[in-house]
Amino acid sequence: MPRMRTGSGWLFRGAARAAAPILALILGLPPASAAESVATALVVSVDVSQSVDDTRFRLQMEGIAEALEDPAVVGAITGNPGGILFAMVTWADRASLAVGWRRIASRVDAIATAALVRATPRQAGEFTCLGQMFRTVTVGVLPALPVPAERVVIDVSGDGIDNCTDADSLTDAHRALLDTGATVNGLPILVPGENDVVGAGAYRAPGYGLLPTPLPQERTSLEQWYRAHVLGGPGAFLLAAAGYGDFSRALRRKFVIEISALGR
Repeated sequence: MPRMRTGSGWLFRGAARAAAPILALILGLPPASAAESVATALVVSVDVSQSVDDTRFRLQMEGIAEALEDPAVVGAITGNPGGILFAMVTWADRASLAVGWRRIASRVDAIATAALVRATPRQAGEFTCLGQMFRTVTVGVLPALPVPAERVVIDVSGDGIDNCTDADSLTDAHRALLDTGATVNGLPILVPGENDVVGAGAYRAPGYGLLPTPLPQERTSLEQWYRAHVLGGPGAFLLAAAGYGDFSRALRRKFVIEISALGR
């Protein structure tokens, strides 16, 4: 279970245990005696900003659903006593909890969760506010874990860099998320001709005008930017997708590694 450092000390584990019986009843989880904890809690965090058109959005949702239904992924899930906890966040100008915490402990559970992913409506938004997503996961998603988890993994995918947070604020938001004990993995979506080189331009906080960024020092590849600004925590790794058509394949492999806690 991740731990959040506050003025009153480490909170998450005790709070989750105290709330577990009520949340289990609401969410239809097994009784506490059968589901006191899980090995893995997985948050799939998906970029849905302006660069993600309707076709790309559907490829992402279908890719996540297909990964959940994949026999190898289901095998990794069911290999964990009690299964896993799963949630999905979509983010652009703001971040939204598109699929709340659900226990997946069987193929039936995986299929039901995949159906929810496929039914997710597209979220409006222009900007790629990665820092805002980090903050939402830290203060809104992880504290709602219904039972403790031995490890929490945030699986971040997208095709661009943050363009609405200044560098210091992004670093602070990233550090706060890592301070919970979570691992943040990256799945950059590489689109030839679109994001071969990133970092040029300006940070654009919606409604707040333009804030210049250092150039050309920040010019880099999307993979390297993800390594510098997204990855973190125990065992963090990056696995890129070669375009949106490759997203499903990359995510299936990534899920198996994350859920099984395998090394690369």
